[in-house]
Amino acid sequence: MLAESPPSPRSVTTGMLPGQRRRPTDPPDPAPPPYWRRLFPVLAALALLTRVPSFRHPLWNPDEGYLAVQARLLASGGTLYTTVVDRKPPLLPWLYEAAFALCGDGSLGPLRLAAVAAQLLTALALASTARRRWGDRAGRAAGVLYLLVSVGLNPEDAQAATFEVFMLPFTAAAVRCADRGQWTRAGLAVAGACLTKQTGGAALAPVLWLLYQHPYGRSTALLRTVVGVALPVVAAALLTGPSRFLFWTVTGSSSYATFAGSELHVLARGLTNALILAAGCAGLLPPVVRVLRIARTGAADLWLWLIASAGAVLLGFHFFGHYYLQLIPPLVLLATGALQILPPYRLTSALLTSASACALFLLWGLLAPRPDLAHTERLAAAVQARTGTADRVLVWGIHPETYWLAGRVPASRYLTAGLLTNYSGGRDGPQVGEKYGVAGAWPVFRGELAGRPPALVVDDSRGLPFAPDRLPSLRRFLDSRYQRAAVVDGAVFYVRTR
Repeated sequence: MLAESPPSPRSVTTGMLPGQRRRPTDPPDPAPPPYWRRLFPVLAALALLTRVPSFRHPLWNPDEGYLAVQARLLASGGTLYTTVVDRKPPLLPWLYEAAFALCGDGSLGPLRLAAVAAQLLTALALASTARRRWGDRAGRAAGVLYLLVSVGLNPEDAQAATFEVFMLPFTAAAVRCADRGQWTRAGLAVAGACLTKQTGGAALAPVLWLLYQHPYGRSTALLRTVVGVALPVVAAALLTGPSRFLFWTVTGSSSYATFAGSELHVLARGLTNALILAAGCAGLLPPVVRVLRIARTGAADLWLWLIASAGAVLLGFHFFGHYYLQLIPPLVLLATGALQILPPYRLTSALLTSASACALFLLWGLLAPRPDLAHTERLAAAVQARTGTADRVLVWGIHPETYWLAGRVPASRYLTAGLLTNYSGGRDGPQVGEKYGVAGAWPVFRGELAGRPPALVVDDSRGLPFAPDRLPSLRRFLDSRYQRAAVVDGAVFYVRTR
């Protein structure tokens, strides 16, 4: 599969350092038709194999649940950033909505397949970039290495069909296009990454560096890049409402982007996830470190991409495992470049190490229990048994998937307690409460509850800092209209009395 084919005159890579690459003005290598015909099915099969665990559970994490509920509300006539809100850009909610419209909203299976396709596209983009820079063997190695290490995190982070997985094809495409001097396409790819998740904008750093290295026409190239970035973002803002788009994707997250009061909690999470990723990338890190020691050089754009991606992981100081997925594409290209100046056995070792780590993470995904999902399924079954299909329900917790599994309509546009209390980052410090929620959210929330009181309220706080007893507005509302009816798996059920 990874046997080296005879190189063309332009693809000779003997002794080429990771920092060396073709100039943007060079004509592209003539692609031998068999190359991609042989590589594509291998990468497609590997992409599917590495995501087999994703099909095991109906949901992997609350982000998937949030997206599923959003998509169902949007499909029934809801409006993004108005009747249903989140701090994320619109592209992935729209993708979920489209999948539900085409395939029904009872399963995330179509989104799992879309995630396989996203991983395959990322691998192909990285393979194309590596092949252009270092030759055929490097292209094969980059595609295979990426897919092997793409699952090197906690399965609930690596296997979920959420923002980072769908952002990565855009980031890899942005660098690929910039490497070829295709500036409008590079800008469009950066915009796609940003519209999937804000931190996708990190891909702009290597694009601008490559633009700066462009030997001529920099002004025109910059204009094309800016237009490529701006047009999709402006279109999305116009479609969703410019002020609402700006608030929910940028300005409305100031309290979220801090770890004040939760320093030890989030730093411990950050260190844990960094160590897990290091284990998953055990085949990539040694060649990168080795080349840094012997060659004091490197591909500046790839290092800049890695540094910008690390900054994106740090942004907000929450360090969730899925944030770290953004580091993998630049790491793969750096390792692939490093392996070109090391002895051939180093590539074999990197592949075997990565394959072994991949196997362990796949076993983790296939065998590990999911207690959070089991809890949510029990709650959903209890909600279903106590309400009718037309009843509105308020689940006060951090598991919005309860609405989706129960098939019930949320009583509020705020699908988790996190948006209203600032618990979204999993913080355990003092900055949780009504005054730390999204600006202006509580008056809207109180109006929603007063105007159309839910038939059932489920307090799923279970002793966490957002419990109703710590929130005067919610406590008064429950005391005035509801009575405690049951406790299910630690969650308190309240039924309306008037």
